[in-house]
Amino acid sequence: MLLTLDHLSKFYGDRQVLDDVSLTLDARQRVGLVGANGAGKSTLLKIAAGAVEPDGGSVSLASGVRLGYLPQTLDAPGDQTIADLLDAALGDLRALEAYLRDLEARMATDDGLDGIMAAYGEALERFERQGGYDLDHHQERVLQGLKLDHLPRTRTVGSLSGGEQSRLGLAVLLLQAPDLLLLDEPTNHLDLAALTWLETTLAAWRGALLVVSHDRAFLNRTVNVIVEIDEHTHAAVRYTGDYDAYLRAKAQARRRWEEDYARQQEEIRALRLEMNTTARSVGHNRPMDGDKFLRFHKKTRVQITVARRMNSAEEKLRRIEENPIPEPPEPLRFDPDFDPQDLKSHWPLAVSGLGRHFGARWVLRDVTFALGPRSRIVLTGPNGAGKSTLLRLLAGIDAPDEGSVTVNPQVRVGYLDQGQPFAETDRSVLDVYRDGTPGEEQHAITDLLASGLFRYEELRQPVRELSSGQQRKLQIARLIAARANLLLLDEPTNTVSFDVLEALEDALRAFPGPVIAASHDRRFIERFGGEVWALDEGRLVMQAAAIST
Repeated sequence: MLLTLDHLSKFYGDRQVLDDVSLTLDARQRVGLVGANGAGKSTLLKIAAGAVEPDGGSVSLASGVRLGYLPQTLDAPGDQTIADLLDAALGDLRALEAYLRDLEARMATDDGLDGIMAAYGEALERFERQGGYDLDHHQERVLQGLKLDHLPRTRTVGSLSGGEQSRLGLAVLLLQAPDLLLLDEPTNHLDLAALTWLETTLAAWRGALLVVSHDRAFLNRTVNVIVEIDEHTHAAVRYTGDYDAYLRAKAQARRRWEEDYARQQEEIRALRLEMNTTARSVGHNRPMDGDKFLRFHKKTRVQITVARRMNSAEEKLRRIEENPIPEPPEPLRFDPDFDPQDLKSHWPLAVSGLGRHFGARWVLRDVTFALGPRSRIVLTGPNGAGKSTLLRLLAGIDAPDEGSVTVNPQVRVGYLDQGQPFAETDRSVLDVYRDGTPGEEQHAITDLLASGLFRYEELRQPVRELSSGQQRKLQIARLIAARANLLLLDEPTNTVSFDVLEALEDALRAFPGPVIAASHDRRFIERFGGEVWALDEGRLVMQAAAIST
């Protein structure tokens, strides 16, 4: 085994993030680490890399194994140049090359030829595995693949953008060619071309891989094992296969849960029926024999039998009720408070000449379109292209600098912010959920619990104590409760666990009204089934082709 994580636990203050987590990685094994934000995935990587100490358990790295760790942000001095980082990354390989030349020289003069040849063979294998004979070309290929080849090597780390720093950290790690790669969200800040290049590179990687990623398509192309950190139990569950195999296993587990719950409910009904029937049967089993002693004896035997049956049924029912199988949550569903036919012959929303600038920079210019009653639009474009700005204008949160947004009076807009609008509040989950929603508190509790998004003990928890994934679930719950008939979604797949994400996508597919979603998630775009509109230098480019699932 290259890496063994044995019964790890970790606390931050009184909050436990990992509980009895064990994991092994062998050579050529590719493990995708998944779970809700705040579930402990990044913490587990840091422990494996030796950057954080666990509170319990142990970490074992096989002798001689070279480990490379990529955090979400590059940890390098700001005054260090790109050339400095690249030279440092290749330092071990340059030293290995010099060692090979030394061994070659000693072969002609030293007596211990067998030992020298053995050392030379081992060093040569490492040199070839790390791309030593193709070093300069390999370096250029990595920089080009990650869109860094245009940067002057004299640029300092501090002068680079956050995305450039992240890509540079990844490039340095790939050039080092460690035996074991630990990657924390490596697809952040990559465009489609760079992402495709990275997937191809990792698919051919000769070492082991442990990666945290929210990108389901990336996981399908790079891993052969999925490990899920449960956000409630903080334990790890292992699934063999890629993301699709994990999804099938989760679906099978859900079906078994539903079947087990249905069987238990049927057993409860049968036990209660048996108790009622047995109790009523006492009076219908009197012996008709004339002998009083015999009649008494038979009556006593009947009563003992009835009592045993009653006690047995009561004991079975008590055991079930002490530890019942919880009811599976209902599928997420957006239930708009309107008849979709009311908008059939009207435009729900129309935009004319829309413009928005920040200082001298125009983020949006002359954006014009009309939304149909069943329109399904995905907005794409790089970070900063104006996707979030456009959605905020459509939602009426911000005012345009030019043009207008006209919303049909029959339309109720539901908006999902990319950020965390409740992050600092001391109010409880239940109180924030009930904002602006009619109905009694108990009805709100029932709805929240039925959705499966929150457990009962979390309802009174202050929102500021929630992880980003839990806060995202609260946003989704409020969006569902709003019963809107037009949805504006800003990166809806961000920060939620995959089970919630898949359920959200299913709910959106069944939603009868129009939807506009800003997303860079390839899997979401494929499943969403709609037109793709790209924002390019402030202009909206409507794609002629639609994406369908």
